Amino acid sequence: MAALRMVILGRQGSGKGTQSERLTARFGCVHLSTGDALRAAVAAGTELGRQAKSIMDSGRLVGDDIMNGIVRDRLGRDDVAESGVLLDGYPRTADQADALEAVLGELGHRLDVALNIDVPIAEVTARMLGRGRSDDTAEAIGRRLELYEEQTAPLLDWFEGRGLLAAVDGVGSPDEVFERVVAAIEHTRG
Repeated sequence: MAALRMVILGRQGSGKGTQSERLTARFGCVHLSTGDALRAAVAAGTELGRQAKSIMDSGRLVGDDIMNGIVRDRLGRDDVAESGVLLDGYPRTADQADALEAVLGELGHRLDVALNIDVPIAEVTARMLGRGRSDDTAEAIGRRLELYEEQTAPLLDWFEGRGLLAAVDGVGSPDEVFERVVAAIEHTRG
């Protein structure tokens, strides 16, 4: 079975984390969370990691140039080349998607599928409010979801325009959603 290169998308509270764990176990791919990759680069003291640390320490967001570089470094490692990857939290914009496409091309690979775990706003809001986290107020959740919609709609169009987008109904039990996700992946593989 060829190594898969996938992206997982979905609103906060859509179950991406649960599905990511199951997908990496099922397909043996590397789960590449950009937050984890960023922290690893900082901890390793790489050039990009030092640049990112300086930016984060000053309270700013790490820009595309550094994020793209960190993802490029991680995608070039042997484990990803051999096992494939599930990207989680990247790309967040069409510009980052362009960079991802270029990096994969340089490495002799291509993206297989972008999975969008689709859960209605009312449902994800209820899920997040039910978690009981102090930062999960109705107002904060609303702002995060609004930002997600603004940033992600163009990204979904980018993937759809390349025939890579697989929208998966994310309402149901984790097992039911996982069955749908696997079916979508198998469908893209032909």
